[in-house]
Amino acid sequence: MSLEDKLGLLTYKSDTQAHIHIVSPKPCIEICKDKPCTTACPADVYRWEGDKIIVSYENCIECGACRMVCPFDNIACHWPRGGFGVKYRFG
Repeated sequence: MSLEDKLGLLTYKSDTQAHIHIVSPKPCIEICKDKPCTTACPADVYRWEGDKIIVSYENCIECGACRMVCPFDNIACHWPRGGFGVKYRFG
C-alpha cells in the first residue's frame, strides 16, 4: 500500500483556526535554500506560490516532521483544538 493510499484512510475535521503557522516568512524566503518542510511533510501541507509559502494546515496529520526538519525553528505548531484535526482509523 502506497503512502497516498494510507493517507486516504485518514479522516479530518478541519478547524477554522490554524494550528500551524510560519513564525516569520523572511528566513524561508531569504535563507532557506532546500525548503525541507515541503519535502518532509507527507501530507503536502507546505507549498510555494512564487515567493510566498502556503500552509494548508487542514491537511496536517500531526506527525511533527516539519518542525523536526526546519533548520531555523521557524514553524510554530500546537495541537488542534479538541474535536478537530486528524482521525486515524486503523491504529
